[in-house]
Amino acid sequence: QVHDAGLVRENATGYLHRALGGSATDWLQSLIRRQSITVVHLHTFASQVLGTRAARAEGLPVLRTEHSTRVYRNHACWPFSRWSLRRVDAAVAVSSYVRRVALARAPWAAAKMTVIPNGVASLYPPNSVGVVDSAGTAGPFRFVTVGRLEPRKGLTLALAALARVRAAGVDAVLDIVGDGQDREALAAETQRLGLSHAVTFHGFQSDPSPLVARADAALSSAKEEALGLALLEAMAAARPVVAVPIGGIPELVIDGQTGWLAANRSVEALAAAMIDAASDRARARYRGQQARAFVTQRYTRTAMLAQYQSVYERLTEESRAVSV
Repeated sequence: QVHDAGLVRENATGYLHRALGGSATDWLQSLIRRQSITVVHLHTFASQVLGTRAARAEGLPVLRTEHSTRVYRNHACWPFSRWSLRRVDAAVAVSSYVRRVALARAPWAAAKMTVIPNGVASLYPPNSVGVVDSAGTAGPFRFVTVGRLEPRKGLTLALAALARVRAAGVDAVLDIVGDGQDREALAAETQRLGLSHAVTFHGFQSDPSPLVARADAALSSAKEEALGLALLEAMAAARPVVAVPIGGIPELVIDGQTGWLAANRSVEALAAAMIDAASDRARARYRGQQARAFVTQRYTRTAMLAQYQSVYERLTEESRAVSV
């Protein structure tokens, strides 16, 4: 159930008012009591202080999920996030990478922080699994990238690498799915590199699966990535991934198995991986099948929910034992 408290101002003053003031905490405590909530689970920086205060006032256990590393690196966010982290009963990192970064900043949280990867469902329903094999067998080798067009995604690197790939005589194209603040700049860079005929901006798509289905491989050139849900979804659709080795991506992209992992985050290294991927379509399809099996074994929503259920039950039992 979703309970909407109304519009809020998304700025520092608004955050301080909600997190440190009384009205938002009172509203949340009232909701906790009305819904007979037994565990308070926090997912965003904006919820951390507010949720921790409300839960502690009601005597309830608190669980935090660390979806990224930003609060551990942002000096303005860290004091608030640290206050919450010291007081929660358990924390979950979505990848081993996120846990490493968190514990480098907060080693005292090691005992309470575990790893539960985000799970994904296949982009395709069971009765249409055949679409998984719809990648082209002729024509240009097609890469696809899905996500917000923002600096963290590092798409200027992908464009530069594609230009190098095509300069090497490889017929490769790129579909960019998503929208964001960098779209105009990326479009201009595409034109500057002479890639207008090889790059298509599709904008935001509520269902990106048809574009993933026609691709030969997914591509990631991110500067920072905690896990990579769009990559997991592409892998669930039997698409191998070509990516740079940053953040949690090496936990997903096993070079030679589920895709190609560039030697480093440089134009030369990414282009080399892209050229290798495009050189053998049969091998790319095989690694795509390996990627699908990898996700099915380790990154399903069912597995994720079962692990969270276990944490909820443990926290509930511990809370009851304390109250008794």
